[in-house]
Amino acid sequence: MGQRTQAAVGCLTMAFGWGAGLAVWAVGVRGRFRRFEQSPDWSVLYAELPLALLGGTAGGLALWALFARLGGRLEGGRLRGSR
Repeated sequence: MGQRTQAAVGCLTMAFGWGAGLAVWAVGVRGRFRRFEQSPDWSVLYAELPLALLGGTAGGLALWALFARLGGRLEGGRLRGSR
């Protein structure tokens, strides 16, 4: 796999992870935003949203790194280094 392809796959993986984090955060956000006596809970926006986005991005990049490492070990249908 070429450098440009790896870079593109890494960026796409990060974008999909970001989207997954946003989707997970968006589930039930209205219920979390209006918690205490119907006043807005702003921690939903400034604490939970960035953590969900960073968590989704980190998860996506970890999966990409795992698959890149496993893909690098495979060579011609067998593991590199095995005889």
